[in-house]
Amino acid sequence: MESTTVKTAPIALTERALAEVKVILKDKNVPAEYGLRIGVQGGGCSGMSYLLGFDKPKDADEVFQLDGVQLIMDKKHAMYVLGMEVDFQDGLNARGFVFNNPQAKSTCGCGSSFSA
Repeated sequence: MESTTVKTAPIALTERALAEVKVILKDKNVPAEYGLRIGVQGGGCSGMSYLLGFDKPKDADEVFQLDGVQLIMDKKHAMYVLGMEVDFQDGLNARGFVFNNPQAKSTCGCGSSFSA
């Protein structure tokens, strides 16, 4: 008998963020084999910036399921985003995804760049 292990994603998406991702998946006709890639890359005014986009899983990735959305993350990125919450704001002053990352030691004014 095979045992199945369900991994808990190292990050969370709020209901608003999940809803917006589902709208994008549907409206932009993203292929079914693609998932939401979240990670980090070097650059930005504070040293690292966030990755958020749709992609196919690669060999170095871990894949999680969040309320019907496939979340893809490079295993090496987990230490930089552990415990992070991704929200979506749609207000008068801002519209877009917001990253609340407890691993960030400092962030830039725009919130898309951080240092760990």
